[in-house]
Amino acid sequence: MAHPVRLDLQALLGKEGPLTAADAARRLGISQALASHHLRQLAKYDFVEPAPGKDNRERPWRLVSTSQSWRDAKLNPEAAAAADILEQLLAERALGALADWQQQRPEEPEVWRENAGIGHTGIYLTGDELAELEEQISGLLQRYVDERPIDDKSTRPPGSRLVDITRIVTVSPAEESQ
Repeated sequence: MAHPVRLDLQALLGKEGPLTAADAARRLGISQALASHHLRQLAKYDFVEPAPGKDNRERPWRLVSTSQSWRDAKLNPEAAAAADILEQLLAERALGALADWQQQRPEEPEVWRENAGIGHTGIYLTGDELAELEEQISGLLQRYVDERPIDDKSTRPPGSRLVDITRIVTVSPAEESQ
């Protein structure tokens, strides 16, 4: 999953909706064979799935979900190490997107400038409270995901734009919280 082409394919499908391997390859500037290979790998692990096509020859792919998390505490050590690498890559991409946003922000309307960027909150929570908070945030975001499927442009309100939300939650070591 942490391969750059796979991350690019996921980002592209998340932005554009369903695409064939050929369309994705053209947009990413890679070969159709490479796009097809990585789409099959993403499908193997349930990140993408075949989407309905216009005819039997067209074989588009779509994201299984526009929301993803890799925080499963039950992962074996090898899978946990891979998830750690993936989280680092996603954080780096989010920082790149933040830098791009900072460049374009001065030209954006006030409503976008005031509500996009980075924020920070530090609070003392129990593990159960953190789980509850994460569930509430995920539920709120999922409402919008459900109301506006990425592959159904008719559900997008006028003036809407793709908004990427990356949540990074860290917990200090127990001895630092005493």
